[in-house]
Amino acid sequence: MRVGTPVPIFRSFDESKAREFWIDFLGFEVQWQHRFEADAPLYMELRRRDCVLHISEHHGDATPGGRVRVEVEDIEALHAELTAKNYRNARPGINDTSYGAREVSVTDPFGNGIVFWAPLSDQS
Repeated sequence: MRVGTPVPIFRSFDESKAREFWIDFLGFEVQWQHRFEADAPLYMELRRRDCVLHISEHHGDATPGGRVRVEVEDIEALHAELTAKNYRNARPGINDTSYGAREVSVTDPFGNGIVFWAPLSDQS
């Protein structure tokens, strides 16, 4: 039996703020989006390389405050990319943890978090 890759769903309350954070700041691309009607809540799939997320304005799809961890190849390059954007609502640092990971954590305007990480042993 095949079990697929999970796709986290994050709750959003404001389309423009969600796009500013996930697309403009973090560099995700919209794969598709859906509304039942023109003024209905937005549901969209975002992708950055192999990382796929869903963002939903629908009540009941998710609870604000979720977090997801995403492994990256070059945490320093990602950190430099995000820092260079001068996003007014986040200036993420880079943190070496006691459990052997190097992390860059950010939180979207709705309380959802994403932790990008790489093993400390892979850092030179």
